[in-house]
Amino acid sequence: MSLALTLGTKNPGKLKEFEEMSRDCPWLELALAPADFDPEETGNTYIENAFIKARAAAEASGRLSAADDSGLEVDALEGRPGLYSARYSEGSDALGRAKLLKELEGQENRSARFVCAIVLCRPGSKEPVFQTEQYWTGRISLTEQGSQGFGFDPVFLPVEKDVTAAQISAKEKNLLSHRGQAWRQTLRFLEKNFINP
Repeated sequence: MSLALTLGTKNPGKLKEFEEMSRDCPWLELALAPADFDPEETGNTYIENAFIKARAAAEASGRLSAADDSGLEVDALEGRPGLYSARYSEGSDALGRAKLLKELEGQENRSARFVCAIVLCRPGSKEPVFQTEQYWTGRISLTEQGSQGFGFDPVFLPVEKDVTAAQISAKEKNLLSHRGQAWRQTLRFLEKNFINP
């Protein structure tokens, strides 16, 4: 038996990342949301935003859908950029990282965490079929290091490592990361409830 699942995104890079993390699940077939997919993320939490995207993808595709929402929370910045991580700096990821390092200049407390929420929705559903929120704790480095990954990866030092998230392989990052943890929980739910109920 196989399961077709629409992702609440039009980003082919994100599709590739989720396919990589689903390599051990040959029963799962992932697809991007339709071209006109563009829901407004008006939620006050990661779960709410993920639900908005998952429900919109389910309605647009007519299939079971999954969406994620994530952000970086920095303790010294009282949890910012948080929900607004993707819009923290107008422009490139590099500008966002530079802004973050500037805000933390002279700051001794550099603890931070990545957060990822994933929600599953069926077409017509008013409630999530499944939801999870997972965390990847660490701290913000003094300088950028590494060229793997994206976003804030080059300035995030995971608690398990002495190098940034941009200096470890994609395979290792998927094992440790907030998104990897959340997706593994989602896959276990899908297998238990849709493939081997």
